[in-house]
Amino acid sequence: MAQKRKIYFISDVHLGAPALNNNRERELLFASWLDDISDDVEELYLMGDIFDFWYEYKKVVPRGFTRILGRLADLTDKGIPVHFFTGNHDMWVCDYLAEETGIKVHHDYIIREIHGKRFFLAHGDGLDASDKGYIFLKKIFTNNTLRWFFSRLHPNFAFNIAHKWSASSRLSNADYDDDFMANRDGMYKFAADFLATNPIDYFIMGHRHQLVNEKMNEKTRFVLLGDWIKSFSYGVFDGEKFELKTYKDRVKA
Repeated sequence: MAQKRKIYFISDVHLGAPALNNNRERELLFASWLDDISDDVEELYLMGDIFDFWYEYKKVVPRGFTRILGRLADLTDKGIPVHFFTGNHDMWVCDYLAEETGIKVHHDYIIREIHGKRFFLAHGDGLDASDKGYIFLKKIFTNNTLRWFFSRLHPNFAFNIAHKWSASSRLSNADYDDDFMANRDGMYKFAADFLATNPIDYFIMGHRHQLVNEKMNEKTRFVLLGDWIKSFSYGVFDGEKFELKTYKDRVKA
């Protein structure tokens, strides 16, 4: 009997994060996970912040990550769709990843029907209307004029600036709040407001670095995918049910 095909979702791997000292181990573990799912994956959704920083010049891209890029290319070469959602750390993906690995890049949320269920898919950054500071910052980061000026910087200098900014981020402080409270979460509020006029079965997002599978009503669930810093988690949909799972969390912090 043929093995049942599955849809996989993963977010916030933060490959190459300068604030973390176990990047090689986490990359190897992520590569191992990609190998493990290759036998039954129907579609793969990379839901943002897969890279801790990614910026493409016309002729220059970040060094490293060859194991991961190779495995993604292997999947698409086999005809398996791989979707890459830009997050707040890797929003500057242009055409390199799509051309070299065959992935489909999404810069905004999408709504997709999968095996009869409607999925709202997004990284989640910018959806919390109360986070006005980040919303303003995102407008700066995505401004075409400012990106043009940033591209004029030498890559060594530009990447140094970006890595210093990342090293001072919340990753280095591990200050994530593990207690999810739906009535206080701006992303959950966005989902509730969206659901009022759009039928959705699953809201699947990352960004918060929390593991959440919250029932919104009789048919809708709100899901946060966790991360690959503490929980080493992912989501899987087998065509009937969605589950959050954790992988071999053997990486030392």
